[in-house]
Amino acid sequence: MRVHPYRLAGEPVEIKVAENGDDLREFRAWWTGHASAGTLLGFDTETTGLSWMDRIRLVQFGDEHTAWVLPVELGDPFREAAREALARLPNLVAHNLTFDALAVDRELGIRLEDLYPRAQDSRTFAHLLDSRHTYEGGVGLSLKPLSAWYVDPAAPDTQNDLTRVFNSLGLTKASGWAKIDISHKVYELYAGLDAILVARLLPKLLARYTSEGLRSALLPYEHRVALVCAKIERNGMLVDPAYTKGLVGRLADEKKLFSDVAARFGVASVNSPDQVAGALLGMGERLTEKTDSGALSVAKEVLLPLADLDQDWRRLGMREPNVLADAVLRAKRAGKWSTSYAEAMLNNRDHFDRIHPKINPMGAITARASHSDPAMAQLPSHGWEVRRCVVAEPGHVYFSVDQQAVELRVLAALSGESRMVRAIAEGRDLHGYAATLMFGEDYTKAQRTLAKIAGLGTAYQGGAATLAKQTGQPVDVMRDTLQRYGRAFPGIKRWARKMQRQALAERCTMTTVTGRRLHLDRDKLYKSVAYACQSTARDTMGQALIKMDDRGLTPYLTMWVHDEVVGTAPKSEAAEVAQACADAMKMTLLGVPLDTDAEVYGPSWADGYGLPKEWAYAA
Repeated sequence: MRVHPYRLAGEPVEIKVAENGDDLREFRAWWTGHASAGTLLGFDTETTGLSWMDRIRLVQFGDEHTAWVLPVELGDPFREAAREALARLPNLVAHNLTFDALAVDRELGIRLEDLYPRAQDSRTFAHLLDSRHTYEGGVGLSLKPLSAWYVDPAAPDTQNDLTRVFNSLGLTKASGWAKIDISHKVYELYAGLDAILVARLLPKLLARYTSEGLRSALLPYEHRVALVCAKIERNGMLVDPAYTKGLVGRLADEKKLFSDVAARFGVASVNSPDQVAGALLGMGERLTEKTDSGALSVAKEVLLPLADLDQDWRRLGMREPNVLADAVLRAKRAGKWSTSYAEAMLNNRDHFDRIHPKINPMGAITARASHSDPAMAQLPSHGWEVRRCVVAEPGHVYFSVDQQAVELRVLAALSGESRMVRAIAEGRDLHGYAATLMFGEDYTKAQRTLAKIAGLGTAYQGGAATLAKQTGQPVDVMRDTLQRYGRAFPGIKRWARKMQRQALAERCTMTTVTGRRLHLDRDKLYKSVAYACQSTARDTMGQALIKMDDRGLTPYLTMWVHDEVVGTAPKSEAAEVAQACADAMKMTLLGVPLDTDAEVYGPSWADGYGLPKEWAYAA
């Protein structure tokens, strides 16, 4: 047995590394004693990479003073020792539990469904206490800053310290996890320390959570949502490799085509803001937006109006499109689609050509989910090209279920705006109804679009300048539109003012209708409306996910994207499965119905996005 002594919060701790059968018998006596006592034990894994699909090298357990590190990579005795402990320990905690639970599910055969009821995630507690990262003014959500705040100000930064070791060995952050010697002292020491730190951290977080009177029901709720998301992540999405490889080539051609157009205007690199800005100024364009460093901005939201395009890349008809702005946008988009989506799908697929995008169910301050590897929630909203990479199994089809106009329905429910609530109850088209109030019965299609923009902008607190950038409309037009919307629905403004007063009185915090506490900047209290709407909408979907799981529908799901779930089912059952999901997603929020739409697509996700027949997928 190798033993690494350390001091934590002024106390001696030990990291024990098992080397043989005698050590494993001592480990078993240690954990069975804790199991009988119901002691909280920290739990962690080290894999060969940054994905839970990578091979597990170490599994470690720890109480507040002792950690055991099991080198499962060395063979069956160590694997079985780790597996037995994970199968029987009744009170575990991990930081980012989903990663470790999925790794154990895949490699050690301890199913998510069995492990989750016996485990907790310290990150969930931290997010519910204060969802801000350190750079946003919070304590942070990673193990290091949390341990430094709650456990020991000198708590080691295990990941950064290991990265320095990797670098000293000529390894990178990505390759180091697989290539560092499994018995490297620093590797073993910090693996064990993480288990001790998380065992000490959770009780501190729970004590503060209780003392501050935060809603206790959110803890099991978030734990259950995380489990459902982990199941969806485990399901994954099937990729069509042939199409995806072809898309990479076509996007490379597209990038070159538009980069060549930009080069004719003196822009050697579309990724050079100085070159793009200089060329646009030389063409007579007026640039006013500045970056944080004071340089002229040529970000997407600046270039889109110059190219006469809206956020969905449709022509606005407001001006003659600037050829350079259009070329820069299209070249950069082709590069992003290739790198962030098509290549990412190819690089992240498993042996069965499935990708397993990470779902962080509390990815934002408001608890809105985020996605990565690849970021499927950020796919272009109206494009089929990337979605065509994702296909259903033979004999199956894709379906989608989403909440109808959830932003406005949540806004109506929270604000109690009588006109909007009544319109929803009567089943009226909300955007058309708003346009009638704003512009009269003979409103135009363009005015209905303005009413829609104003509604979404009001829900998410997009000011006139922000909406003007997003839509290409003049600022004065958007300012007038927002004012008209405010007069049409005066209850919203009254509610917004009340929210800001409450947030100021509660020391720049707010509590959502579900009991979630959110922190606000003092000079941005106006965000309380956006936070309330976004967080509440997210929680309605969280409840829907739990209901779908209760009804046995999770095995069909492949992704949750904000107010929508997508999945696959046998073609003969798809309509029934989609409707069952829609029924589970329906609910009432403060008397306002949240209705749903269910749609069956076809053998590809892109079938719901205008996929041309010549690109149809045939399994």
